[in-house]
Amino acid sequence: MARSPLTLAAAATAALSTASGPGAEIVGVAPLTEGGAGTFDSALLHLADGGRLVIRVPQTAEAEAGLSREVQALTALTAGVRALLGFRAPEVRGHARLGDGVARVMTYLPGYRVDAAHVPAGRGVATSLAGAIAAVHDLPASVVQGAGLPVATAAQVHAETEALLDRAEATGRLPFGLLRRWSRALAAEALWRFEPTVTLGGVDPSTFTFTDIDGVPTVSGLLDWSGLRVGDPSEDLRWTSSAPDAVADVFRAYAAGTERSPDALLAERARLHAELEFAKWLIHGHESGSSTILDDAVALLESLDESVRDEPPLAAGTVTLDDAIAALGRVPATPTDSVDTSMQTDAYDPGSMDPFDDEDEPAQARSASIDQETEPIEFSGWPGMDEAPAPASAEDEDRDPDDAARNALRRWTGTA
Repeated sequence: MARSPLTLAAAATAALSTASGPGAEIVGVAPLTEGGAGTFDSALLHLADGGRLVIRVPQTAEAEAGLSREVQALTALTAGVRALLGFRAPEVRGHARLGDGVARVMTYLPGYRVDAAHVPAGRGVATSLAGAIAAVHDLPASVVQGAGLPVATAAQVHAETEALLDRAEATGRLPFGLLRRWSRALAAEALWRFEPTVTLGGVDPSTFTFTDIDGVPTVSGLLDWSGLRVGDPSEDLRWTSSAPDAVADVFRAYAAGTERSPDALLAERARLHAELEFAKWLIHGHESGSSTILDDAVALLESLDESVRDEPPLAAGTVTLDDAIAALGRVPATPTDSVDTSMQTDAYDPGSMDPFDDEDEPAQARSASIDQETEPIEFSGWPGMDEAPAPASAEDEDRDPDDAARNALRRWTGTA
């Protein structure tokens, strides 16, 4: 049963009992339910000095874990770190036991909010969001490391993503087209060569607050810090898939706002992480045993599969056939007879590597080398140098690498 605002106000009074000064006196309370989704009991507290605070009490173990992480992250944001952001983050003012839970009191951040689907193109919401996210990513990693928050390398992010795809495939409900698309992206080594940064773990634009400055929407605060970690910066931009009108402006403003080296495949990785949210929903439905969630996830995945069918692969052109097979652990124990791995090229003629004949060498060239003669290199004893390489067959020349990758995967899965 939800706790009343008066009960929460009493808990807030206990939490603030150690605070000094007259500003800690609570003179009013009001319900605060927006965005709670039933996971918190919340209230807005009005103070004697005109300030406002928020009290929240988690209703589930998951909500408690998330709020604990958020408090840990906010504690790591010292005054110096907050000054680097250019916008506000909540401050933890106190906590108190309330029944089986813990009530936490934080400062209130005013302003309006914008959902990802409603982010418009142009200067304003899109560019300010990009600048705010870039400011978080530019924070020193020591902020996260010193607080004991999660730290992941690029290789670990890749491994986590690969494990996620394995779990989704294990449900038996993942469309093969998406499995192939995502496997190809996982195999693209260039896609995963990025510089880990401080991230928000996949921030949602609706958790930022805005105020208008000279008529331009500007980020003034960020409410949710529970995902603070070191990891893949593209995760904080996956929401751009839901803001097609603004995506170009967001990435341009982000590139202009960050002090780090450019990440050429940032947008592609962000798109991949956005698509994998559907896989997470599938896994949740499968593991929770909810047929409703599972059916919903499958319908969403089938729709996604249809919508990306004619799109180029993520990180197109960066994956070889061997990379695609290795991504799924599908390298055969021994090479098959039908695969020719020899180097076939007409880029040079072995005969052109023979030593120069001194009698044929022009006199001018000989005089230039009198002071520094070199011993001719003998290639005749090297393997393969006595025979000209076999020319590539027309079949090999016409082979499409994408078709080869698809055929290899189908052979392995028995779908050929």
